[in-house]
This record gives sequence, C-alpha cells and structure tokens, in this order.
Amino acid sequence: MSPPRGVSIVGLDGIPEVHPGDDLGAFIAEAADRSGTGLLDGDIVVVTHKVVSKAEGRLVDLSTIEPSPLAIHFAASAAKDPRQVEIALREARRIVRMSRGILITETKHGFVCANTGVDASNVPGEGIVCLLPEDPDGSAAVLRDRLRDLRGADVAVIITDSFGRPWRNGIVNVAVGVAGMDPFADYRGQSDPHGYPLVASRMAIADELSSAAELVMGKLDARPVALVRGYAAQPPVAGAERGGDLVMDAERDLFR
Repeated sequence: MSPPRGVSIVGLDGIPEVHPGDDLGAFIAEAADRSGTGLLDGDIVVVTHKVVSKAEGRLVDLSTIEPSPLAIHFAASAAKDPRQVEIALREARRIVRMSRGILITETKHGFVCANTGVDASNVPGEGIVCLLPEDPDGSAAVLRDRLRDLRGADVAVIITDSFGRPWRNGIVNVAVGVAGMDPFADYRGQSDPHGYPLVASRMAIADELSSAAELVMGKLDARPVALVRGYAAQPPVAGAERGGDLVMDAERDLFR
C-alpha cells in the first residue's frame, strides 16, 4: 500500500464538558457537523481518553480514599498527594519503577506508563481524578457504533493518552483503544526499492495518528477530538483492531 500524498487533521471545537452518562458520540457528531467536515466513510476519529473516561464515570473523589503506608511514604518523598498515589497503586497490575519521585506502573490493560494513567488535569472539581477507561478497545468500538448510528458513516476510532518514552524527553499521544482499523501497517515480507527485504518494518500507525492529532488538539484548548481524513488505514482482519496489540509481548520485552 502506498502512503497518501496528503492527510488533513481537523480539531473539533465546541464539545462541552463531559459528565458521566453523557452521549459522547452525539457531541462528536454535532461538532463535526458544525466544523463543516461532517463524518465520512474512512474518516478516523481520534479522541482523548479523558472525555471517554468522564462519560463512563471513571472518576474518583480523593476524599473517599484512605492511602496505604506505602502510598504515604512515597508521596512524602515525591511531594505528591498520597491519595492519588494510592489510586495509582490500586489500578496497577505491577510496579515497574518507584524511584526519585517517579512512579512507573503496568496498568491492568498492559500499558506501562506514569501513575497508571491516573490524572487530575482537565478534570473539574476539587480533588477529582480521572482513570483510564476500563476497556479502551471496547470503548472505541461502542463510540464507533454510535457514530455510525447517528451519521451513517463507517469511521475508525482511536482513543489516546499521553505517555512518556524511554530514552526520549517529552511525552507523546499514543493509542490505548482502537476500533475499525488495523493499528499497524505491516511491510514485512516486502522489499524496498533496492530489493532489500523488510523483516521488521511493522509501523504503529495508530500511535502515529494519535501523535499527529495532538498537534491540533492541544492540552489547554478544550479540544479533545480530532478528525483525520485522507489516510486509508488498513481494514481490520478478525481480532486485529485492538490498541492492546500495540503492547509488547512479555516474552519479547527485553526490559521487563
């Protein structure tokens, strides 16, 4: 498959503050209509996990949390709220590193990230934190179905979060949930223009689209959704449309 010569990425304005139980799909469809783009077959809707988690009620009031001795000890050394540390520990499958004020964990989904994805930014209310969706791939599939029901468009959906990267400064958006597209572009088994066989070129397209979409979404602009048009993602084969597939298998993880 040849890459497209051009791709458009449009941030969708006007999505209101999302609350538990809100119809996020309706908010997105209406924002796409107002932008003049609408929704078309083949579009890719990129959504920050924060609004998905809010709609699903994945919010925790820290006033209800009793921190453990471990959370209290670490929070004191890291100048963090021990209740938020406690939530991160509860949400974690395992602690990867807990040192120098940094808590790196593996989530129950298999993602390795800071603080198990628990975050207070862009969450209104005193002492309220947001968790990752319980099932990001399932959330993406539900949102995709809702958009198809509302506008009749066969779109793909990517749910994102911001992760740090080993050996690189700064954070980037990555895909945590995917529906309606293969998250990879697989060139293995093909040859480059010089006849060299490609043996490891399996591109994480869902991550690349997530990072590109963040350029128009931003962290401070209340623009949690972007619409990608013009990129012909590979359609998923059975069972091959999961953000979870982007996680390195444990047996191949040299740093575990």
